[in-house]
Amino acid sequence: MKQPAFLNNPAIRFMMLFVLLFAIFYSFNIFFFGITNPGGNYNAFLAEHLNYIAALRQVLLDCSVMILKWLGYAAIDNNSELLVAGKGTLAIVYSCLGLGLVSFFSAFVLAYPSPLRSKLVFLISGILVIEFLNVIRFVLLAIFWSKKANRIVDHHTIFNILLYIIIAFSLYIWIKRNDKLTGADVQN
Repeated sequence: MKQPAFLNNPAIRFMMLFVLLFAIFYSFNIFFFGITNPGGNYNAFLAEHLNYIAALRQVLLDCSVMILKWLGYAAIDNNSELLVAGKGTLAIVYSCLGLGLVSFFSAFVLAYPSPLRSKLVFLISGILVIEFLNVIRFVLLAIFWSKKANRIVDHHTIFNILLYIIIAFSLYIWIKRNDKLTGADVQN
């Protein structure tokens, strides 16, 4: 069977792979979240033994508590909430975990035509930076956010916009660097 001509275009091939990978990653995270939470199609085995979403939430909470304690605050967590003495409670729900951002970033890096080693190093370091920035957000919200104040600002939207700008900038630098290295390899 002959391959369609448009698949010979690297840009089209990249875009198709990117969209496909993003859809798979994003949908799988939502599906997995659904089956690991009681109700509906709950799967106890997955929820108890392979729940990477709960594990990620716990790591983010533990890191946030540790940083808050370093800053002199009395902080604890209960597996889904960050509690800071004198400040209140911050609920860490699914949308707070940054899985949409990670899905976008991962799909882009994996779809882009680049050497595997470069992809893996950038992918792992990028995900760690995204989640580190998420921890910083939790710490700042725990210290400064007040549910009682009438706020027009949605911290989720602001964080996502800021992170997408950071991701776009880092992807631009990574692409330019990889294209330069790949071009140098071709010339040699």
